[in-house]
Amino acid sequence: MKIPSKHIENAVDQMASLPGIGRRTALRLVLQLMNRSNEEIAAFSDSFIEMKENIKQCKTCGNVSDKEICSICANPNRNHRLICIVEDIRDVLAIESTETYKGVYHVLGGIISPMDGIGPSDLAIPELIDRVENGDVSEVVFALSATMEGDTTNFFIYKKLKDSDVIISSIARGVAVGSELQYADEVTLSRSLINRQPFSR
Repeated sequence: MKIPSKHIENAVDQMASLPGIGRRTALRLVLQLMNRSNEEIAAFSDSFIEMKENIKQCKTCGNVSDKEICSICANPNRNHRLICIVEDIRDVLAIESTETYKGVYHVLGGIISPMDGIGPSDLAIPELIDRVENGDVSEVVFALSATMEGDTTNFFIYKKLKDSDVIISSIARGVAVGSELQYADEVTLSRSLINRQPFSR
């Protein structure tokens, strides 16, 4: 598709660089933005700049936060002895939407995937081991996606923690094998957490 303006073309290229956005969708979004006022466009772009400049990573769990410690870790009403291990922020949001889980999290920042060049050293696994070994933790729950990479990551962490005194469990397989956690519906995800099982190989 030939676009008669290099400025629109550049905007479409940037919009289409986002995952899941094709060029047709990008063009439709750009043309819609073009009809907004300068003030609205400024507010739109400023929100992303402010996010990039001000967002922090929680020093305790690795979750995104506006402060040094995220609102979940800072909440005294959460069960800080129960840690749910997740891949990224999307999984935290998915689990929080169930309003079932009352523990805290540890965000790995990905899963072990040799095909993608991601190894254990690229993830927040040492920080997790440190939390378990030096904190008052009674249970860790594996809540990674039910994929080969997720299971590989689970097993790697399990080997690191198996000699500790903590209970090691995983969410029940109400989440279909091969699916990603963030796409599970709230009822299934909630039941998986409630019916979590001891982790074993």
